Amino acid sequence: MKGGSKYQPLLEHLRGSNQSEITLTFVEIETVMGDTLPNSARTQRQWWGNRSKGALQASAWMNAGYIVGEIDLDAERVTFRKPLSKYKTQPVTDTVQWNSDSIKALRSQLGLTQSQLASELGVRQQTVSEWENQMYEPTRATSKHLSLVAEKAGFRYEARD
Repeated sequence: MKGGSKYQPLLEHLRGSNQSEITLTFVEIETVMGDTLPNSARTQRQWWGNRSKGALQASAWMNAGYIVGEIDLDAERVTFRKPLSKYKTQPVTDTVQWNSDSIKALRSQLGLTQSQLASELGVRQQTVSEWENQMYEPTRATSKHLSLVAEKAGFRYEARD
């Protein structure tokens, strides 16, 4: 991130925190930044996406070691979280069964959108969204593919009993 970015003070604020989770109002973020958030931050959830390319605001919180957990546009509040270092997955026979948290974490670590992860796995973006929103879980075959993608990326997870 460039030092002259208006989001640099947010990066420094988050980096200086030792909390695993920080909830800030949009006004508090603007106070930290000494500048206003764009209108899209107040109206579009995707502005708060954890994407590693092309979004200076996301670079600020991600470079500080956080990802956006929850966004409440009505209350104008966002929760930043430090990702877990390990995620628990459920073994099913010889295949790890991925859950919504571990899929979100993998996608975040890879810096991919839902569409990009879907393309990598050969599924629809809607499918990734449904996994992440706990509508259903990946098939055994897709879970194997997720495990391969995770191993290639150095994503650490452990099977839980």
